[in-house]
Amino acid sequence: MTDVPLSVLDLAPVAAGATTGAALRHTTELARRVEQLGYHRFWVAEHHNMPAIASAAPAVLLAHLAAATATIRVGSGGVMLPNHPPLVVAEQFGTLEALHPGRIDLGIGRAPGTDQATALALRRTMAGLTAESFPQELAALISYFRGDPGAITATPGAGQMPAIWLLGSSGFSAQLAGALGLPFSFAHHFSAANTLPALALYRQHFRASQWLDRPYAMVAVNVVCAETDERAEWLSGPAGLSFLRLRTGRPEPMASPQDAAAYPYTDLERDFVRQRLAGQAIGSPQTVRRALADLRERTGADELMLTTMVYDIEDRVRSFELVLT
Repeated sequence: MTDVPLSVLDLAPVAAGATTGAALRHTTELARRVEQLGYHRFWVAEHHNMPAIASAAPAVLLAHLAAATATIRVGSGGVMLPNHPPLVVAEQFGTLEALHPGRIDLGIGRAPGTDQATALALRRTMAGLTAESFPQELAALISYFRGDPGAITATPGAGQMPAIWLLGSSGFSAQLAGALGLPFSFAHHFSAANTLPALALYRQHFRASQWLDRPYAMVAVNVVCAETDERAEWLSGPAGLSFLRLRTGRPEPMASPQDAAAYPYTDLERDFVRQRLAGQAIGSPQTVRRALADLRERTGADELMLTTMVYDIEDRVRSFELVLT
């Protein structure tokens, strides 16, 4: 398909009329299936106060997914550091690394990933992390994993360091990841216009570290693969509608393709959805292969992470199967 590893980002989408329990079981089923297919890693994302997404507690979900699989790397894409004290993250992911050594990734994000009221409920602050405080809290987190001398020892945590990544959709995390010599994952799936500038900043600022001697960049991209371009476009309709509802402050569980197709879009709303899905990989296996190869060539990505938001789990699994055909 491509000459780089392929991985999976999943948000445990909640379909209209279904339960969060069903969504989480489907995510588990998907993790098992993509492991069998040979995908490299399986990440889940942290989102809050979103009825269409059931992955609000990545560490809890990852414990289940790691136990349900055997070889695939599992991780967070990501844990939003403004929402959690570094010690808590170190203890949670130190526990995961102790239970599943060598299989855990800790992707860290700077944004809260939610609205201000929910951020306040999560961490008793609406300020988030500044450009100064985020590197400080990241350094504290890493120090807990290293077991640096101090008043507090993270147990588990000290000596149980997972693979740490920085995630981003703009230039700040790209520069910080480069300066620290960490691998960097860019959210092309919702910030396509910033992809190339951010990756350039990452590589420009990269300094060799204990983790990497050269930059390592992963690019996350929306993928919907079906037998024909037309069916893939139809299956992508619910994701487009979910983006629109989130943008307008009306998040709901994921609509069916039939309901998404029947939604009375205005011209402005159709333009928004079209722009949101631009630069993504939606279509038949041949169309998706071309799109991913082009993305790889333009970005120089060392790895691609595919995220597929469709209504039915069967179509979700089938998409990942067809990508490899």
